[in-house]
Amino acid sequence: MIKKLILFVTIISATLLTGPAQADPADISAASRSVVRVVLAAKDGNKVAFVGHGSGFAVAPDKIVTNAHVIEIARQEPSVVIGIIPSQGGKSYGGRVIAFSPDNDLALIQVLDGGRLPPMTIFGGNVADGADVVAIGYPGSVDRAQGLNLDDMITPMSPVKTRGSISGGRSTKQFDTILHTAPIASGNSGGPLIDNCGRILGANSFGSLSDGNDAEFGFAVSAKEILSFLRKAGVKVGATATPCRSAAEISREEQERENAERAKVEALEKAETAERGAKTEKLRTTVSQDIIAERENQMAIAALLLVLSLVAVSGGFYLMTQSKRNPAIAAFGGAAVLLLGAVIVFLSRPSFSEIEDRVALAMKEGSENQQQAITVASSGKYQCTINPDRSRITVSQQNELPLEWTDGGCVNGRTQYGRDGAKWSRIFVPNEEQTVTINSFQPDRSEFTEERYLLGLDAMTKARAIRQKYGNKACTADAKVLADVEDMVKAIRAELPGSVNERLVYECARVKD
Repeated sequence: MIKKLILFVTIISATLLTGPAQADPADISAASRSVVRVVLAAKDGNKVAFVGHGSGFAVAPDKIVTNAHVIEIARQEPSVVIGIIPSQGGKSYGGRVIAFSPDNDLALIQVLDGGRLPPMTIFGGNVADGADVVAIGYPGSVDRAQGLNLDDMITPMSPVKTRGSISGGRSTKQFDTILHTAPIASGNSGGPLIDNCGRILGANSFGSLSDGNDAEFGFAVSAKEILSFLRKAGVKVGATATPCRSAAEISREEQERENAERAKVEALEKAETAERGAKTEKLRTTVSQDIIAERENQMAIAALLLVLSLVAVSGGFYLMTQSKRNPAIAAFGGAAVLLLGAVIVFLSRPSFSEIEDRVALAMKEGSENQQQAITVASSGKYQCTINPDRSRITVSQQNELPLEWTDGGCVNGRTQYGRDGAKWSRIFVPNEEQTVTINSFQPDRSEFTEERYLLGLDAMTKARAIRQKYGNKACTADAKVLADVEDMVKAIRAELPGSVNERLVYECARVKD
């Protein structure tokens, strides 16, 4: 019984650890920024009558995809106008149909009045059966339950999100669709069906009919149809085929990698300590033998000098007996010098207490040479390649990144980075996009990272206000400017959500000039 219980727990644990990526609220919120309500109203002089509404999503800053059946009446009736109501902000915009494809129920709307929205990324890969999905839009049933009128409908508000899963590979005969179980209603038409990373899988088109007893299903025009439609319309969009991975999964793998690296470093340090101990003992033996040899050599030299001094003294006495006074004095002087030399050589022989000092000096020199051999990124040009196993790719397609690094934090000769722990970082807060990007370079690892936060309008406004306080600093060695860059990174980072929408990890290699 216990064995069966252990087996059951093991299976459940494995399932939890290897299951599909769970939807991150930050990714769903980021996708919601791009969803709009498409309102149709009939104008008759000063009177405006509500005709209907659907949903849509931005594929470019000024272009919206929706269903053809949502705006079909606007093509037929000149009095019917299209309104684009964003999910955030305080403005609404007009719209004009620029592409219409009833064969696959798609239409493309040009946003008027200078309106710009954050575009979504389309997932062009295969969608797995049973994968989690989220439908986003403006169902009319919710509007009616809230008692919304036309004025309310043309006021920006958050869309409704419903969850479900892909249900089999069945498609309609007319065009390629995705069958799913995320609840949709009238008004959801044209809204996006997204994966857990917030990428477009399809555009919700219609639901199955139900008499109240059967389960309801939704059909979404597939991403393949959308990409083909946009390609024919001449619209360039962001697309990716990288599988969705949750931020938690990436974080867990990074932690495991860090732990593995730490264990490897500890093992290396332990091995180095043992090797250092063995090397020290070997060196101590060698130094001891060298000192003994040096002592013996110097004692032999001292003895030789002593013998020579005695010979010189004997020679001096002999010369004195021969009445050769001056040569005798010279002989005695030479004997004195030789005797003094013998004493000096004898006294200067190395002591056994020098053994430890010589060993310590030799080990220190070896350690300095080893430290110089450690590779740390220095000034120069690098080619950085993305590591997909360590990255969470949701909106980008870049695989290669050229980098020119200068010691002191200057990147590509124009952008100053600030110290950020072991890294050098810089935060970018553009005026035209609702994206905050933190770029970092860690010289000791030759590693460059890009972290993207897809923020709402209010959060972006706050981030831009903080950035304005510090300005845009070019490369410099000025300590105050460097401190400002560091403070800007800290100030904006404090306002960012805890979960990043995209994290790209690049491994950099030096490029020969």
